[in-house]
Amino acid sequence: MVILAIVGGLVALGVAGSVMRGVEESSGAGYPDAEYSLDVPKTLLGGRYELAQDLSDSEDARRIEDHAEGASGYKDTKAAVGQYSLGGDATQGTLVVSGMYGRFKNPDRTRESLLNGAAAGEGSQIAVPPQDFHPDGADVTVTCEVLTKDQGGTEITVPICAWGDGNTGAAMTELTAATMTLDPVEVDLDKAAATAARVRSEMRKPI
Repeated sequence: MVILAIVGGLVALGVAGSVMRGVEESSGAGYPDAEYSLDVPKTLLGGRYELAQDLSDSEDARRIEDHAEGASGYKDTKAAVGQYSLGGDATQGTLVVSGMYGRFKNPDRTRESLLNGAAAGEGSQIAVPPQDFHPDGADVTVTCEVLTKDQGGTEITVPICAWGDGNTGAAMTELTAATMTLDPVEVDLDKAAATAARVRSEMRKPI
């Protein structure tokens, strides 16, 4: 349980600290219309995961919004952060989504910054560099990487996937006791990307 909580903090804090990295270089094109928001539903992935904590109003989430207010390329930003447990039992698995919605000029930059933020967590190292995926049925690119994180002398494996579009962007990690001990190169990133695309489809709602 301690490890799962730490990993949840890795995503929320990492994104909050670095989500705006590099956005000053974003395109000068106009902002898209606000057509979609991100919900934090009670369940995800067809009910497999149940909401443990909605952190969208937490201090970490407010940092995401504050960073966006002071950066170019982002308007009307609101945070959406949730931690989910597999079948209601976090010892079996956890899924964390840390993201935002609003009006974003450069979706590719958003996706890149979300991954940079996750990798910036204390004790984290990039074990498998970012790779782009195009899951079946998805209309966005999903980028995934694998981090390792040292916790008390134990190295855990943390796959992270992120998406970005004109209105929404989020980083997602899904962990179980089995996947945390995998060799990073053994992580199925195709599957992780497909999971992230499905999470997006369940969280992204028309305004």
